[in-house]
Amino acid sequence: MRRPIIAGNWKMNMTVSEAVALVRQLKALVASVRDIDIIVAPTFTVLQAVSRELEGSNIEMAAQDVFWESSGPYTGEISPIMLKDVGCRYVIIGHSERRQYFGEANESVQKKIRASLAMKLYPIVCVGEALEEREAGKTSDVVKIQVIQCLEGFSRQEMEKITIAYEPIWAIGTGKTATPQQAEEVHAFIREQLGHITHRQVSQGVRIQYGGSVNPDNISDLMLQPNIDGALVGGASLKADSFSSIVKFKKA
Repeated sequence: MRRPIIAGNWKMNMTVSEAVALVRQLKALVASVRDIDIIVAPTFTVLQAVSRELEGSNIEMAAQDVFWESSGPYTGEISPIMLKDVGCRYVIIGHSERRQYFGEANESVQKKIRASLAMKLYPIVCVGEALEEREAGKTSDVVKIQVIQCLEGFSRQEMEKITIAYEPIWAIGTGKTATPQQAEEVHAFIREQLGHITHRQVSQGVRIQYGGSVNPDNISDLMLQPNIDGALVGGASLKADSFSSIVKFKKA
Protein backbone atom coordinates (compact mmCIF):
# COMPACT_ATOMS: atom_id res chain seq x y z
CA MET A 1 0.00 0.00 0.00
CA ARG A 2 1.33 3.42 -0.98
CA ARG A 3 0.78 6.05 1.72
CA PRO A 4 -1.14 9.07 0.37
CA ILE A 5 0.80 12.31 0.10
CA ILE A 6 -0.86 15.72 -0.19
CA ALA A 7 1.28 18.83 -0.62
CA GLY A 8 0.32 22.49 -0.84
CA ASN A 9 2.44 24.60 -3.17
CA TRP A 10 2.02 28.22 -2.06
CA LYS A 11 3.97 29.56 -5.04
CA MET A 12 4.82 33.30 -4.78
CA ASN A 13 2.37 34.11 -2.01
CA MET A 14 2.37 34.90 1.72
CA THR A 15 4.36 37.27 3.90
CA VAL A 16 5.84 35.90 7.12
CA SER A 17 2.87 36.93 9.24
CA GLU A 18 0.38 35.55 6.73
CA ALA A 19 2.26 32.26 6.46
CA VAL A 20 2.45 31.76 10.21
CA ALA A 21 -1.25 32.52 10.59
CA LEU A 22 -2.12 30.00 7.86
CA VAL A 23 -0.11 27.10 9.29
CA ARG A 24 -1.38 27.89 12.78
CA GLN A 25 -4.93 27.41 11.51
CA LEU A 26 -3.99 24.39 9.41
CA LYS A 27 -2.28 22.59 12.29
CA ALA A 28 -5.46 22.65 14.33
CA LEU A 29 -7.65 21.48 11.44
CA VAL A 30 -5.54 18.45 10.46
CA ALA A 31 -4.14 17.48 13.85
CA SER A 32 -6.11 14.23 13.89
CA VAL A 33 -4.91 13.04 10.46
CA ARG A 34 -2.34 10.27 10.83
CA ASP A 35 -2.60 8.19 7.66
CA ILE A 36 -1.52 10.83 5.11
CA ASP A 37 1.75 12.70 4.59
CA ILE A 38 0.82 16.40 4.75
CA ILE A 39 3.25 18.95 3.29
CA VAL A 40 3.30 22.70 2.78
CA ALA A 41 5.72 24.39 0.38
CA PRO A 42 6.13 28.09 1.28
CA THR A 43 8.27 30.61 -0.51
CA PHE A 44 11.91 30.85 0.59
CA THR A 45 11.51 33.99 2.72
CA VAL A 46 9.05 32.36 5.13
CA LEU A 47 10.57 28.88 5.44
CA GLN A 48 12.22 29.45 8.81
CA ALA A 49 9.16 31.04 10.40
CA VAL A 50 6.90 28.28 9.08
CA SER A 51 9.34 25.61 10.26
CA ARG A 52 9.20 26.98 13.81
CA GLU A 53 5.41 27.04 13.74
CA LEU A 54 5.23 23.45 12.49
CA GLU A 55 7.44 21.98 15.22
CA GLY A 56 5.75 19.03 16.87
CA SER A 57 2.95 18.90 14.29
CA ASN A 58 2.05 16.26 11.70
CA ILE A 59 2.86 18.63 8.81
CA GLU A 60 6.17 18.55 6.94
CA MET A 61 7.73 21.38 4.95
CA ALA A 62 8.99 21.51 1.37
CA ALA A 63 10.82 24.13 -0.65
CA GLN A 64 9.62 25.13 -4.11
CA ASP A 65 12.99 24.76 -5.84
CA VAL A 66 16.67 24.10 -5.14
CA PHE A 67 20.08 24.48 -6.81
CA TRP A 68 22.42 21.52 -7.25
CA GLU A 69 25.55 23.01 -5.66
CA SER A 70 26.07 23.20 -1.88
CA SER A 71 27.58 26.70 -1.98
CA GLY A 72 29.41 29.09 -4.28
CA PRO A 73 29.02 32.08 -6.61
CA TYR A 74 25.40 31.40 -7.64
CA THR A 75 23.57 34.63 -6.93
CA GLY A 76 19.93 34.16 -6.05
CA GLU A 77 20.09 30.37 -5.66
CA ILE A 78 19.35 28.17 -2.64
CA SER A 79 21.32 25.01 -1.88
CA PRO A 80 20.08 21.69 -0.47
CA ILE A 81 22.06 22.20 2.73
CA MET A 82 20.36 25.57 3.28
CA LEU A 83 16.93 23.99 2.87
CA LYS A 84 17.83 21.20 5.26
CA ASP A 85 19.12 23.75 7.74
CA VAL A 86 15.77 25.60 7.94
CA GLY A 87 13.75 22.42 8.39
CA CYS A 88 12.73 21.28 4.91
CA ARG A 89 12.18 17.57 4.40
CA TYR A 90 10.90 17.74 0.81
CA VAL A 91 11.64 19.85 -2.25
CA ILE A 92 9.56 20.41 -5.39
CA ILE A 93 11.70 20.07 -8.52
CA GLY A 94 10.86 20.74 -12.17
CA HIS A 95 7.50 22.44 -11.64
CA SER A 96 5.96 23.49 -14.94
CA GLU A 97 6.20 27.16 -13.99
CA ARG A 98 9.94 26.73 -13.46
CA ARG A 99 10.13 25.08 -16.88
CA GLN A 100 7.91 27.65 -18.61
CA TYR A 101 9.21 30.91 -17.14
CA PHE A 102 12.77 30.10 -16.09
CA GLY A 103 14.03 27.61 -18.65
CA GLU A 104 14.19 24.57 -16.38
CA ALA A 105 15.30 21.56 -18.40
CA ASN A 106 15.15 17.84 -17.72
CA GLU A 107 18.93 17.73 -17.34
CA SER A 108 18.93 20.35 -14.57
CA VAL A 109 15.98 18.60 -12.91
CA GLN A 110 18.05 15.42 -12.65
CA LYS A 111 21.00 17.31 -11.16
CA LYS A 112 18.72 18.89 -8.57
CA ILE A 113 17.24 15.50 -7.69
CA ARG A 114 20.69 14.03 -7.12
CA ALA A 115 21.82 16.95 -4.99
CA SER A 116 18.64 16.81 -2.91
CA LEU A 117 18.90 13.07 -2.30
CA ALA A 118 22.51 13.50 -1.21
CA MET A 119 21.28 15.91 1.48
CA LYS A 120 18.47 13.50 2.48
CA LEU A 121 15.74 15.73 1.06
CA TYR A 122 12.80 13.96 -0.59
CA PRO A 123 12.21 15.24 -4.16
CA ILE A 124 8.74 15.83 -5.57
CA VAL A 125 9.46 15.70 -9.31
CA CYS A 126 6.94 17.36 -11.64
CA VAL A 127 6.08 16.20 -15.16
CA GLY A 128 3.24 17.11 -17.50
CA GLU A 129 2.17 18.27 -20.94
CA ALA A 130 0.91 21.58 -22.33
CA LEU A 131 -2.55 21.98 -23.86
CA GLU A 132 -1.25 22.03 -27.43
CA GLU A 133 0.71 18.83 -26.75
CA ARG A 134 -2.38 17.06 -25.41
CA GLU A 135 -4.51 18.24 -28.32
CA ALA A 136 -1.85 16.97 -30.72
CA GLY A 137 -1.93 13.55 -29.07
CA LYS A 138 1.60 13.93 -27.70
CA THR A 139 0.91 13.53 -23.98
CA SER A 140 2.58 10.11 -23.76
CA ASP A 141 5.61 11.22 -25.78
CA VAL A 142 6.16 14.35 -23.67
CA VAL A 143 5.69 12.63 -20.33
CA LYS A 144 7.86 9.66 -21.34
CA ILE A 145 10.77 11.92 -22.25
CA GLN A 146 10.44 13.85 -18.99
CA VAL A 147 10.31 10.70 -16.87
CA ILE A 148 13.28 9.08 -18.60
CA GLN A 149 15.52 12.15 -18.75
CA CYS A 150 14.74 13.24 -15.20
CA LEU A 151 14.78 9.86 -13.45
CA GLU A 152 16.84 7.35 -15.40
CA GLY A 153 19.93 6.08 -13.62
CA PHE A 154 18.78 6.36 -10.02
CA SER A 155 19.24 3.37 -7.75
CA ARG A 156 16.39 1.37 -6.26
CA GLN A 157 17.01 3.01 -2.88
CA GLU A 158 16.96 6.48 -4.44
CA MET A 159 13.77 5.84 -6.40
CA GLU A 160 12.01 4.82 -3.20
CA LYS A 161 12.58 8.35 -1.86
CA ILE A 162 11.18 10.15 -4.93
CA THR A 163 7.58 11.26 -5.44
CA ILE A 164 6.33 12.19 -8.91
CA ALA A 165 3.69 14.84 -9.50
CA TYR A 166 1.79 14.62 -12.76
CA GLU A 167 0.67 18.15 -13.61
CA PRO A 168 -1.06 18.73 -16.93
CA ILE A 169 0.05 22.31 -17.57
CA TRP A 170 -3.32 23.18 -19.09
CA ALA A 171 -4.99 22.43 -15.73
CA ILE A 172 -2.73 24.50 -13.46
CA GLY A 173 -4.48 27.57 -12.15
CA THR A 174 -7.05 27.49 -14.95
CA GLY A 175 -9.92 25.90 -13.09
CA LYS A 176 -9.78 23.05 -15.61
CA THR A 177 -9.04 19.65 -14.18
CA ALA A 178 -8.20 16.43 -15.93
CA THR A 179 -11.01 13.99 -15.34
CA PRO A 180 -10.14 11.24 -12.88
CA GLN A 181 -9.98 8.85 -15.83
CA GLN A 182 -7.63 11.13 -17.82
CA ALA A 183 -5.38 11.55 -14.80
CA GLU A 184 -5.39 7.84 -14.02
CA GLU A 185 -4.44 7.00 -17.60
CA VAL A 186 -1.32 9.17 -17.40
CA HIS A 187 -0.45 8.02 -13.87
CA ALA A 188 -0.59 4.41 -15.01
CA PHE A 189 1.57 5.30 -18.01
CA ILE A 190 4.13 6.99 -15.74
CA ARG A 191 4.26 3.93 -13.53
CA GLU A 192 4.79 1.77 -16.63
CA GLN A 193 7.71 3.96 -17.72
CA LEU A 194 9.23 3.76 -14.25
CA GLY A 195 9.10 -0.01 -14.60
CA HIS A 196 11.26 0.28 -17.72
CA ILE A 197 13.98 2.41 -16.09
CA THR A 198 13.98 0.67 -12.72
CA HIS A 199 12.70 -2.60 -11.29
CA ARG A 200 8.94 -3.13 -11.72
CA GLN A 201 8.55 -3.80 -8.02
CA VAL A 202 10.14 -0.43 -7.28
CA SER A 203 7.82 1.32 -9.73
CA GLN A 204 4.83 -0.09 -7.88
CA GLY A 205 6.02 1.60 -4.69
CA VAL A 206 6.67 5.08 -6.12
CA ARG A 207 4.00 7.59 -5.16
CA ILE A 208 2.49 9.66 -7.99
CA GLN A 209 0.49 12.77 -7.16
CA TYR A 210 -1.94 14.62 -9.36
CA GLY A 211 -1.65 18.40 -9.65
CA GLY A 212 -3.92 20.78 -11.53
CA SER A 213 -6.79 22.75 -9.99
CA VAL A 214 -7.28 20.21 -7.21
CA ASN A 215 -10.02 21.28 -4.80
CA PRO A 216 -12.26 19.83 -2.07
CA ASP A 217 -14.90 18.89 -4.65
CA ASN A 218 -12.72 16.74 -6.92
CA ILE A 219 -10.14 15.23 -4.55
CA SER A 220 -12.18 12.19 -3.52
CA ASP A 221 -12.88 11.12 -7.11
CA LEU A 222 -9.22 11.57 -8.00
CA MET A 223 -8.08 9.54 -5.01
CA LEU A 224 -10.35 6.64 -5.98
CA GLN A 225 -8.09 5.94 -8.95
CA PRO A 226 -5.64 3.07 -8.35
CA ASN A 227 -2.51 4.93 -9.50
CA ILE A 228 -3.23 8.35 -7.95
CA ASP A 229 -1.53 8.52 -4.57
CA GLY A 230 -2.09 12.12 -3.61
CA ALA A 231 -2.23 15.70 -4.82
CA LEU A 232 0.02 18.67 -5.37
CA VAL A 233 -2.35 21.53 -4.57
CA GLY A 234 -1.95 25.13 -5.71
CA GLY A 235 -4.53 27.84 -5.02
CA ALA A 236 -6.64 25.72 -2.69
CA SER A 237 -3.66 25.33 -0.34
CA LEU A 238 -3.63 29.07 0.43
CA LYS A 239 -6.65 28.76 2.72
CA ALA A 240 -6.62 26.50 5.73
CA ASP A 241 -10.23 25.38 5.38
CA SER A 242 -9.98 24.32 1.73
CA PHE A 243 -6.60 22.62 2.12
CA SER A 244 -7.67 20.78 5.26
CA SER A 245 -10.79 19.60 3.42
CA ILE A 246 -8.56 18.17 0.69
CA VAL A 247 -6.35 16.47 3.27
CA LYS A 248 -9.43 14.96 4.94
CA PHE A 249 -10.98 13.71 1.70
CA LYS A 250 -13.58 10.98 1.97
CA LYS A 251 -12.07 7.58 1.37
CA ALA A 252 -13.94 4.82 -0.44
